Amino acid sequence: MDATFTIPKTFLSVIKVREGELDRFLRRTLAVAFYRDGRLSLGKAAEFAGMKSKWEMIMLLDENNVPVDYSADDAESDIKTLKRHLA
Repeated sequence: MDATFTIPKTFLSVIKVREGELDRFLRRTLAVAFYRDGRLSLGKAAEFAGMKSKWEMIMLLDENNVPVDYSADDAESDIKTLKRHLA
């Protein structure tokens, strides 16, 4: 699904983002905000941001001082899934 909106031209210079990097910047920024607000799970936030893994998303959240709600049970589940896919 595509979403289109208009932003002032000065926006890019203010946030110091090149036009070609705007999509990536907005996806990551929104993914962080949606995760922080409880609207997306860690996995869905990673997917929305275009990350290759949850670990990349965890790093992005850390860079933005957003606490990660990732338990030992979550880690166990991820390890089981990884082992299943590598078998």
